[in-house]
Amino acid sequence: MKLGFYLKLALNNLRKNGQTYIPYILTCVLTVMMYYMMKSLSLNPGISNLQGAGYVAYMLGLGSRVIAVFALIFLVYTNSFLMKRRKKEFGLYLILGMEKRHLSFVLLLETVMVYLMSALAGLGLGIALDKLMFLVILRFIGETAVPLGFFISGRAILTTAGLLGAVYLVIYIKSLLTVQIAKPVELLHGSNTGEKEPKTRWLMAVAGALALGEGYYLALTAKSPVAAMALLFVAVILVIIGTYLLFTAGSIAFLKLMRKNKRFYYKANHFISVSGMIYRMKQNAAGLANICILSTMVLVMVSSTTSLMVGMEDIIHTRYPHDYCIYSHNADREANREVFDAILDQCDELGIRITEQEEYAYETFSVVQDGDMFRTDGDIDVIQDMNNIRILFFVPLSDYNAFAGTQLVLEDGQLQLYTDREAYDRPLLRIYDMTFTLAGRPDRMVTFHNGAVTSNIATAYYCVVTDRDFDTLLQTAAEQSGIIGDGERYLGLDVKAPEADMAVLRERIRQILAESEATGTFSGYVETILGQRASFIALYGGFFFLGVFLGLLFIVATVLIIYYKQISEGYEDRERFAIMRKVGMTKGEVKSAIRSQVLTVFFLPLAVAGVHVSAAFPIIARILKLLNLGNQTLYLVCTVVCYAVFALLYVLVYGMTARTYYKIVSR
Repeated sequence: MKLGFYLKLALNNLRKNGQTYIPYILTCVLTVMMYYMMKSLSLNPGISNLQGAGYVAYMLGLGSRVIAVFALIFLVYTNSFLMKRRKKEFGLYLILGMEKRHLSFVLLLETVMVYLMSALAGLGLGIALDKLMFLVILRFIGETAVPLGFFISGRAILTTAGLLGAVYLVIYIKSLLTVQIAKPVELLHGSNTGEKEPKTRWLMAVAGALALGEGYYLALTAKSPVAAMALLFVAVILVIIGTYLLFTAGSIAFLKLMRKNKRFYYKANHFISVSGMIYRMKQNAAGLANICILSTMVLVMVSSTTSLMVGMEDIIHTRYPHDYCIYSHNADREANREVFDAILDQCDELGIRITEQEEYAYETFSVVQDGDMFRTDGDIDVIQDMNNIRILFFVPLSDYNAFAGTQLVLEDGQLQLYTDREAYDRPLLRIYDMTFTLAGRPDRMVTFHNGAVTSNIATAYYCVVTDRDFDTLLQTAAEQSGIIGDGERYLGLDVKAPEADMAVLRERIRQILAESEATGTFSGYVETILGQRASFIALYGGFFFLGVFLGLLFIVATVLIIYYKQISEGYEDRERFAIMRKVGMTKGEVKSAIRSQVLTVFFLPLAVAGVHVSAAFPIIARILKLLNLGNQTLYLVCTVVCYAVFALLYVLVYGMTARTYYKIVSR
């Protein structure tokens, strides 16, 4: 009998608080659905049969872990909004005679009910949409063959149910502590806490400004992709800390400075909006900071992954400058010539027309720049020297003139230097005990076999030197660094032929290289666009899928936080504005003050998110360089478009939630 009473009471409580619980349950359902689909897809045996299966599986596994962490943090956080609204209800129950253990039992029943509703509905939708999501992945990674059958993962079901159970256990314990520790009178007034004017915490505000400034500084000054990758995590943490501190303390300090400006403050709209926001910021700074951080995450994630997807072809051709990239390592010149000639003979035999051919010797050095000296010693500190790491590519003059069709003349000790990133403005370049004098910039530079990749990691200087200096450099490197051989050679071929013939040529090249390596006089390998395209599409398609998928989840989280903020602030402001009407303010003046206050607070996170994204642009652009996307204009356009679309969505959410706020306030 008692159990039936408590069950009925728990159901009535959920029904009575439907305005706040329904959006929360829907979010739980969506989170469960998305986690199940991500986990199920990562376990789907059909994934292992796809091109680039390793990349796709990694992306899906990463996505499921991100959603798991998100579910724990976000659902626990949003549940605090519900508990805050219900404190008065709990206090009333206790004053009317209900014991805390009985109230705790009711909370347990409510938690179990919400868990069951969320789990059953989320898993049901996840299982129903799993196949559709699998087809979406296939579309993103360019697969056309669709496997038949419907896959249901028992392991994914158990993992999802366990994750949600763990989240709700944390939520229940947190709610239980709220009820057990607080006194009934405190609970009755719990929703009205924070009514005292908050103190100005200048130390916290300054700390927030310093943390944010340092995060921006790291993002803006990371010169190389290596430095960007190493500093990204630190910069993100500093920006998050700075955002929370500035919203919590900096906003209050700023508003109090505005209040001291008498000309500004003593106007009807300004007086009400500024004074109202001072009190509001104490309670809602964390919510505003969360909206700002989530908005920034959505914008960075979606814009960067969209850039990778849109710029796919540019990325592939940057990474593989020719249809066939054949390179040999430390081969003697006669063996190298025999291998390259055998490859060209195969093209003739298969009737494949070569449209462009590049061949040259080269040598590369990973160095640290110190003025005009480039150190190659082994005691380089990657962390300390990350901004000064350079890649030097050397090519002999005769090879450069041969494929570039030029008549360049250099004397021993001279070089021509080309770079597409950080300019080299010194008259000399020193490496080992050799000193070169700069003699200009080449009209055309070689497309090194791994130049696109290595120059993405650090600034690359492409150098043309005389044949004698090239041989001397190799000999010096062998003596001081143990690099032995005649240098490395590259053969790049662009061809015009059907894909079937290109695939045959690829296999024959591999066979020629394998047979030559067996003699012990040659070492090399081949990369082809045809063979690597599927892996690239799988990798970047997986990035794009993950960005869109998680972006959608974070958008939903942002919308829910905004909705709860509007509801909680509506109830808090209702009594305040009722008093204002009683003291003589017209309904129009009150509504104007409400609009001014809500608009200022509501769009502040969007504006700050825009600043965060702008500051993050350089460091994200450099990291994208590591993924072979060097087109910063494309990334800029994608960022601007994503921000515009997100801002439009933000305005729509404001329009919908503001109605709820106005209804509550005007009651």
